[in-house]
Amino acid sequence: MSRKEGFLIGIDVGTGSARAGVFNLRGELVASDKHEISLHREGNTTFEQSSEEIWEAVAHCVRGAIAAARIDAAAVVGIGFDATCSLVIVGEEGVPLPVGDSAHPERNIIVWMDHRAVDQASRINDGKHAVLDYVGGSISPEMETPKLLWLKENRRTVFDDVRHFFDLTDFLTWKATGSAVRSSCTVTCKWTYLAHENRWDESYFRQVGLAELADEDFARIGQEVVAPGTALGSGLSDSAAHDLGLVAGTAVAAGLIDAHAGGIGTVGVTGTPSENLAYVFGTSSCTMTSTEQPVFVPGVWGPYHSAMVPGMWLNEGGQSAAGAAIDQLLELHTASAEAHAAAKLAGKALPAWLADLAMEYGSGNDLSAVVHLAKTLHVVPEFIGNRAPYADPEARAIIAGLGMSREIDSLVALYIAGLCGLGYGLRQIMETQQTSGAEVKRIVISGGAGQSDLVRQILADATGKPVLSVSSEEPVLLGSAILGAVAAGSFSDMQAAMSAMTSPGQVFTPGDQSIVELHQTRFDAFCRLQSVAREIRSLSQSAQ
Repeated sequence: MSRKEGFLIGIDVGTGSARAGVFNLRGELVASDKHEISLHREGNTTFEQSSEEIWEAVAHCVRGAIAAARIDAAAVVGIGFDATCSLVIVGEEGVPLPVGDSAHPERNIIVWMDHRAVDQASRINDGKHAVLDYVGGSISPEMETPKLLWLKENRRTVFDDVRHFFDLTDFLTWKATGSAVRSSCTVTCKWTYLAHENRWDESYFRQVGLAELADEDFARIGQEVVAPGTALGSGLSDSAAHDLGLVAGTAVAAGLIDAHAGGIGTVGVTGTPSENLAYVFGTSSCTMTSTEQPVFVPGVWGPYHSAMVPGMWLNEGGQSAAGAAIDQLLELHTASAEAHAAAKLAGKALPAWLADLAMEYGSGNDLSAVVHLAKTLHVVPEFIGNRAPYADPEARAIIAGLGMSREIDSLVALYIAGLCGLGYGLRQIMETQQTSGAEVKRIVISGGAGQSDLVRQILADATGKPVLSVSSEEPVLLGSAILGAVAAGSFSDMQAAMSAMTSPGQVFTPGDQSIVELHQTRFDAFCRLQSVAREIRSLSQSAQ
């Protein structure tokens, strides 16, 4: 089979499920499958998972996708992985070690959204090491070095017994190939690796209290780092091939964080990657902006070299809770149980059902006019902090203007106000980046929470930028499949693969002048609410 023929498999591991998609070399989805994964939660800060369960889910959905596609496993030429930026720890021979309760060694993953390391992140930030310049000036507790420090300080025996500390994507490629090579995406974005200098900064690890890793020459966190799409080892191992139902030796690519896979599956759709902001709207949201030269943006992670598009710099922002924020917001309303029942009867998820109802209440096909339903209701949906541009994990949500109505129409208004709030948070990130020199022409959207036309129009109106979708219904899976295509040698490089395998979908442009003015007023209110909330929090802390 020539390298211009065959099929690719993209594998995406999100917070709640693993998915696999079979694609041809034109970027067309042939078939896909999905398998749920469990999430252990304690309170609002502790979230854990099992790497063994995740690998089993991956195997299940890869086999399911191959069966649904009705292709010979030998026709698969390349595989790409993406996953959440969660910390995986394994001992000798890959045995899972507990990140929390020792009675549950199978829970060996600290999930990306886990905030147990807030204190460690704060202490690291107090040190003001130069490495922090490449994470927007402030490290997040969602990143890996604060979590490593938490493990050392709270689970020292486990920390000492770890053979490999992996980002989840790198765990999956190691499990698939036996190669411990890390992706520049994961270690640069979440571990402070300086990809533009091809090195870890030893002084940083010594300063923050992780000298052991430097003493070991970083053997446990990765001594070899390559760009996403690089072919790893000898390809799929015999054992992994058996698990996945594929052929040993099939090319496996160095992977991506899940949001960045969405970026690869979208930003090549039109113009140049630097013109397009990739907005991945899922449980959380991520913004990815590619530049030819490094741009330093306070409160926005990066600049990262070769973290998404090889050879380009990346700035990464987003919101710690996006789709999850909307879910949380809706659950607070007294009409949520009634609405859930009606949505279930209609065979729809609650946000999709509310979007349809908003259109019915609104102005027919005028998507922009639906904002009027929010009236004087305003939402700052920062339930678990502000990821960007304030890098404030202590920020919390604000709802202003909520009355005593228990009716469904009040729930619809709350939903629209919440979507507007997410749009204004996105606008803040974009305006902060533009001030620093990273301007974009359009937003290219992906992710399950952003599939609604109404959501896309509200985002266009709230930000003042066109929102473009891609033709693929699964751009995140497509991004991982593109990695597999590059690893298999089907294309000369990532940008060639992106151009060949992506195509544009719909375009949503900002509304007329009256809509622009309304959103400007609401955006000003959003910013004032954030400011007042910070002031109140400061006063409260001073009084304690």
